Amino acid sequence: MENILELITINELQKYKFYIPSYQRGYRWGEKEVKDLLNDISDFMPRLVGDSDEKTWYCLQPIVIKEREDNELEVIDGQQRLTTIYLILHYLNQDFIEAKRDKLFELDYQTRKDSKTFLQNLGGIPNNNENIDYFYISESYQTITNWFEEKGGNFDKGEFRSKFKFNSKVIWYQSYEEDSIAIFTRINIGKIPLTNAELIKALFLNSSNFEKGDLKKLKQKQFEIASEWDNIEHSLQNDRLWYFINQNKVSTNRIELIFDLMNSKKDPTDQYSTFRFFNEIFKHKTQEIIEKKWSEIKQYFQRFNEWFNERDLYHKIGYLLCVEAVKISNLYQYSSILTKKNFKNRLDGIIKENLKNINLSDLQYGDKNIKNILLLYNILTMLNSEKDQSYFPFDIYKNEKWDIEHITSVKDTLPEKNRDSWLKDAIAFIDSSRNDGPSLIERANSCDCDDDENFKKLFEDIVAHFNSELKDDDINDISNLTLLDSETNRGYKNAVFPLKRKTIIKRDKAGVFIPICTKNVFLKYFSDYPPKISFWTQDDRENYEKDLDRVLNGYISN
Repeated sequence: MENILELITINELQKYKFYIPSYQRGYRWGEKEVKDLLNDISDFMPRLVGDSDEKTWYCLQPIVIKEREDNELEVIDGQQRLTTIYLILHYLNQDFIEAKRDKLFELDYQTRKDSKTFLQNLGGIPNNNENIDYFYISESYQTITNWFEEKGGNFDKGEFRSKFKFNSKVIWYQSYEEDSIAIFTRINIGKIPLTNAELIKALFLNSSNFEKGDLKKLKQKQFEIASEWDNIEHSLQNDRLWYFINQNKVSTNRIELIFDLMNSKKDPTDQYSTFRFFNEIFKHKTQEIIEKKWSEIKQYFQRFNEWFNERDLYHKIGYLLCVEAVKISNLYQYSSILTKKNFKNRLDGIIKENLKNINLSDLQYGDKNIKNILLLYNILTMLNSEKDQSYFPFDIYKNEKWDIEHITSVKDTLPEKNRDSWLKDAIAFIDSSRNDGPSLIERANSCDCDDDENFKKLFEDIVAHFNSELKDDDINDISNLTLLDSETNRGYKNAVFPLKRKTIIKRDKAGVFIPICTKNVFLKYFSDYPPKISFWTQDDRENYEKDLDRVLNGYISN
């Protein structure tokens, strides 16, 4: 028999007998946990859902149980919540004469043979120190008593009781696996976390949601859904696909992204909003609804896979999602109603709309738009090459920090540390054939790096030596900026252009991802032949800017 999962009210718990086995940790909730639950219930305000008579409910964490032979339910997970629920109900019951009190559910701790009697007589045992469990239970019951008393006479205890019993629900997960301890262990070490995805999976595979009849066909359908589910999850575990469509660093249950997209009314403050959405759909429990919803889930995945495998779609969609210019739910809707050609035109239109009012020649270092512009420049450069079939690695880009780097050094970035190393590296590339070359080498060899004033002057002169081919006004222009990962950038130590070039080549050989346009800059692709290897020249800058104009033409004002 398949596992059963549903939502039940606190009031519905009262017909059960619960058995808490010895492998469970004893009751250990303290004042904070108890007060948090009481405050959450008190603050929760049920509201009507749409035009129906149904109201929203407060959802507690899952309770995992398993049937025992003696009509008791073994609590595999959730005994802390269950015990606290009992304590609150017991306290609320004291407002009535005994004949009018609710019959509460039973709790029996295997390690405490008199636990049922103890719980039933809590009001007369305010602080029991007989054992550690009774102590914590007594303390929690006192916390509940104090909480209500502190609310004062104007507090509507009847409204609280109604919200708690009828507008609060627990996620009820009934397992039919044989080994209870194995289930408990897997849950508590996170192997089968009861996330929205796991809970929704239980809904899809629940036997009661299928039409009765041919058992073989039912099992076959369950196996088909389970197998396709695993295939989708396995595919989404590919970081290249996952970070192409998503920003979040999630390692498990990535299929949940699809469920969240299907839940158009997702409440970000409600942990189980998406499960509630599917649970409402599954109330009808018809095989047609199940198969229709599962088909919709597969359509989402197939669409993502189609985008991932078509190079043009991959790069443009990946860019738009990366810069958060559009939501993936909107892209899915566009692709569902437009022809492929019109969908591609729509992508271009969104890119243009996102970059409108940006003029390339006006962009200066510090402008928040530069990173997105340079990202698009790199992506389009890759995409425009007929022979290049590589894909931009959005997984690397989203998981690393990226800087806007000056191609040549700037005078106001004086190195505070490792000044000797900076000078040693710079000396190796100073051009001694230039007028200032020999004197710079001599000054560098004899410089006292602890003398701030002298080092500052020497630093500025060395930077000027390597920037002599570039106009001062262009130092912060986009034609002197490129995209680089933060680790490489920090490793420069305010290096001069030739040392930056050496570092880039070294890291590229080591397999570090260097964006194609950044490599082109430092490999002197924009230089006339023969290139001046140690200098970023005015001609280099102008050729680089022309390439930016050419590649971004049609998407941004030039």
